[in-house]
Amino acid sequence: MIEVYTDGASKGNPGISGVGIYIKAHGKQFEFSFPLCEMSNHEAEFHAVIKALEVCEEKFPNEILSFRSDSQTVVSVVDNDFTKNKIFLPLLEIIREKTTKFPYFFIKWIPEKENGNADRLARKAIQEQH
Repeated sequence: MIEVYTDGASKGNPGISGVGIYIKAHGKQFEFSFPLCEMSNHEAEFHAVIKALEVCEEKFPNEILSFRSDSQTVVSVVDNDFTKNKIFLPLLEIIREKTTKFPYFFIKWIPEKENGNADRLARKAIQEQH
């Protein structure tokens, strides 16, 4: 099982955004930062999950994925597979499609203090845009 920590950050809301992904797999750690365009913090959190799924498709195909996020909104929407929010719905549909490529996909909420690596990487992605 692969542990995937995701975080999205925005400088301003909306503002320049970034994604941080920290993965624990096979006794190793992997770090990824991706810059995003201007968006809200919640949108960046959804994009963090999408980017992490893309990374897992490429580097860890057919693995069991255990995602962790400090965004209660993202975890609730993905876990319940439901949202009425017109901005989040297309992002949920992308996540839905991407998770079908893995035997099992879990997502759970963690406190912000347990997500420091992903947070650091998301902020790094914002800094790289200046």
